[in-house]
Amino acid sequence: MANIYASAGMWDEVAKTRKTMHERGVVKKPGFSWIEIKRKVHVFLVGDTSHPRSKEIHEFLGELSKRMKEEGYVPDTNFVLHDVEEEQKEQNLSYHSEKLAVALGIIATSPETPIKVFKNLRTCVDCHTAIKFISKIAKRKIIVRDSNRFHCFEDGKCSCGDYW
Repeated sequence: MANIYASAGMWDEVAKTRKTMHERGVVKKPGFSWIEIKRKVHVFLVGDTSHPRSKEIHEFLGELSKRMKEEGYVPDTNFVLHDVEEEQKEQNLSYHSEKLAVALGIIATSPETPIKVFKNLRTCVDCHTAIKFISKIAKRKIIVRDSNRFHCFEDGKCSCGDYW
């Protein structure tokens, strides 16, 4: 319910709903993504900085973000469900868990290795668009399994035909 209010910009209702959830002990299931590299599973939450290569991952995503924008990528902030400034919304989107996992996959594997990321929830529209750009820029095949389906990104296109 809080997300419905947030998408409508009804921030007072969002606050009331989240307060009620907290009072009743309702806990939202956090979105997370994981990738297996050399038989080791790496798990990420949004904005995660706990990974040993976190600094390298974030720096890589920052550079990648610049290249994506040069190629025409525009962050879709319509789905950031917090009452924050537009610049902060873009920052929040930049470090979604699947983007962190994809970035680690790119920097930690050889160029011919497909990147396989798993997500416990549905991938957001912005991440779907961003990963299309990433696949083209990095010249990598990226497979993302979210809660609905497999997405196979290659050369800026997704196997789902942008329907998921």
